[in-house]
Amino acid sequence: MSEEYEVHGPHDHAVEHAASGHGAHGETDSFAGRMAVMTAILASIGAIFAYQSGTSENLALYYKNEAAIRKTEAANQWAYYQAKGEKENLAALGAALSANASEAQRRFAADVDRYRQQKEPIRAKAEAIEREVALDDARSETLMHGHHRWAQATTAIQISIALTAITLLTRRRWLLYTSMGMAAGGVVLGALAFFSA
Repeated sequence: MSEEYEVHGPHDHAVEHAASGHGAHGETDSFAGRMAVMTAILASIGAIFAYQSGTSENLALYYKNEAAIRKTEAANQWAYYQAKGEKENLAALGAALSANASEAQRRFAADVDRYRQQKEPIRAKAEAIEREVALDDARSETLMHGHHRWAQATTAIQISIALTAITLLTRRRWLLYTSMGMAAGGVVLGALAFFSA
């Protein structure tokens, strides 16, 4: 069995050293501790946003798939409706071509009535399925829009985490404020995604 060795680059050592909270002479560095806490909080928020993004996308795809299945069902119902209509037309033609008051004409006329009555429930069912298709398509679009918002929020949080790491290395306050601004933007996008769902 082989052992795996992890190779750290200079950047990894610098981040670990800075995150340990100890300065050059062993004193505790509260700035590094605050950055570590901020990173942990941002990572947690980012994980929640990423989960919500994935869930929204999966549900959007589910409803889009349901709409596709129902479109096929509606098309089948309309084909069935059309077949009944063609039978009705053939029966009407048979009645028209039959001798007046003959048994054949009465039979064809009865068939015309029967096919006409059978068509109505088929048409109603096809229209009901089409309404379900429209509803599923609308749900899918709403969820996909939410997925994009969650993904934008996740990206903003990830950028904020990266800026926090750079802040820890460079000790530049303006980077800290930029990181906090990106985090705030990510939280706002997450809130928009949450309330638009």
